[in-house]
Amino acid sequence: MHILFGLLSGLVFGVGLVISGMSNPAKVLNFLDVAGTWDPSLAFVMGGASVTTFIGYRLILNRPAPALADVFQMPTAAQIDRPLLVGSALFGIGWGIGGLCPGPAWTALPMMAPGVLIFLPMMLLGLWLGSHLKRQSSGDAAPAAS
Repeated sequence: MHILFGLLSGLVFGVGLVISGMSNPAKVLNFLDVAGTWDPSLAFVMGGASVTTFIGYRLILNRPAPALADVFQMPTAAQIDRPLLVGSALFGIGWGIGGLCPGPAWTALPMMAPGVLIFLPMMLLGLWLGSHLKRQSSGDAAPAAS
């Protein structure tokens, strides 16, 4: 049942990305080009997602437990530390250079655009490299469970 709902959630997210045009790297790059061909549509998509998430969290967190789990799994870290700042800066730089982040990159894969075909393997390599470096810096020998 978890896999089915995960698949359904991912499908809804992906369809939303495609319908909103956010799987097109040019939309993101034009949003970042405030001195040129600025396109504010990304702000409306992110604003709509933020409002939906805000309302959804308020409704769901009033329940005693999630529908498909025994407890809510909420982040416990509350501090802004060096790994958070470095990771978010690298994510933002990559997003700004390529115009893609993980969700839209996967939804753009069927278009077989050369940029996406380069971005996705490099993103996966970066994910692996980042987790490898994080394990080494914390002294863990075993990979973290996903």
